[in-house]
Amino acid sequence: MSAAVQHQPVPRCPIRVGEPCTLCEPGVTGPEDCGLVWLVMNDPDLRERLAELRREQKAATTR
Repeated sequence: MSAAVQHQPVPRCPIRVGEPCTLCEPGVTGPEDCGLVWLVMNDPDLRERLAELRREQKAATTR
């Protein structure tokens, strides 16, 4: 019987829609402690723009 291959999940960047987290901010371990993610998610205007980008990305991939 062969051993099951386990894959680690790849965290997605909440800001760069559709891309993996590349740890672009010094000292972060993923999106959960990224300063850029925190700034965007805590600014209503930036959060709304991100939502627009996500909707556009979803519409483009479902065509």
